[in-house]
Amino acid sequence: MDACGLIVEYNPFHNGHLYHVQQAKKSSKADCIIAVMSGSFLQRGEPAIIDKFHRTQAALASGVDLVVELPYSYAVQNSDFFAKGAVHTLDKLKVSSICFGSESGDTSNFITSYKMFKEKEAIFHEVVQLYLKKGISFPEASKAAYKQIGLSTNELDLTKPNNILGFGYIRAIFEGNLSISPITIKRTGSNYHDQMINNSVASATSIRKALFQQESLTEKIQGTLPVSTCEQLIKYKKITGYWHTWENYFPLLQYRVLTMSLDEIRKIHGVTEGIEYRIKKTAKTATSFSGWMDELKTKRYTRTRLQRMFVHILTNTKKEDLLPILDDQSVSYVRLLGFNETGRKYINLNKKKIQVPLVTKLTKNMDISLSLEEIASNAYYSILPPSIAETLRKQELQPPIII
Repeated sequence: MDACGLIVEYNPFHNGHLYHVQQAKKSSKADCIIAVMSGSFLQRGEPAIIDKFHRTQAALASGVDLVVELPYSYAVQNSDFFAKGAVHTLDKLKVSSICFGSESGDTSNFITSYKMFKEKEAIFHEVVQLYLKKGISFPEASKAAYKQIGLSTNELDLTKPNNILGFGYIRAIFEGNLSISPITIKRTGSNYHDQMINNSVASATSIRKALFQQESLTEKIQGTLPVSTCEQLIKYKKITGYWHTWENYFPLLQYRVLTMSLDEIRKIHGVTEGIEYRIKKTAKTATSFSGWMDELKTKRYTRTRLQRMFVHILTNTKKEDLLPILDDQSVSYVRLLGFNETGRKYINLNKKKIQVPLVTKLTKNMDISLSLEEIASNAYYSILPPSIAETLRKQELQPPIII
């Protein structure tokens, strides 16, 4: 059996994701579609709107055959580490190809651009450092550096979010010398950051914004989602009373910062260059998470960078916890979240080829990376009433979802 990998967050699974799954099957001609999905917290430093188990249910009901979790140590990171963790996870599962959406829609553009990047990589890093010293954020510095070495052309515009991630996937494949064929499909419908729902293929950003504003699944919102996603959103909110947003965590996060010493904040992953002083100072007067971010963000410290930092504060993830994992050249396990009969068959046929543990549930005596999954899960559910949080945490101790 051949498998095609998808790198996803499904926050939530919408019609654009459904199109991606369908096109991946068509383009790759694979027998099995495997999604590596972020867990409790996401790449841009946000809590997932509903938990990973309900998102897994929605994905399996919409054509994905196997869902595995992107480890927390890679999920809440910049695009390079995010891409590396996801690609290496799929490589451990022996996928033949990876299919990703992009604004470009042409795989050859990515490969040509990667080769050009390698030729001018030294110049790229010099330009990035130059802009960083001027107080420019890393994403903006990278965009400027790509432009300077000729990688922001019409063929591959590396100022576009999906192109940036796609380029990260290509780098991870080539630099890891992995036997994976990249496939890209052109993004359709709304743009990645669109704030308003304009058609049935809407951005996840616009769907979440509408959900939080309406606090219910209006007809307009339902038109952007498969039925299975609507069912899981309704089910999760009925159980918890929430669709998760940063504002839910604000009181806990503020308390955490106010009771931490400057040295404790300094040790948190992502905290650099004295930002701990501003975090501590602004915590005393902040009245909402959004207002706190507005007060903290600068050219150097973007909202996304700050949000990732605050996830690590919430989970008490220190530099010393993550650096050994991120320095490694691979992943040490694969966590299975759910599968259908095709996914089960694929795993059974490839078990002997998969040279890392296939983790089906969290247990005692886990390695540090898996321990971080448990900590992240506990932090994610911490805003819920204790009895409900305890019930949902038990999902971590149960076998994968099977449909």
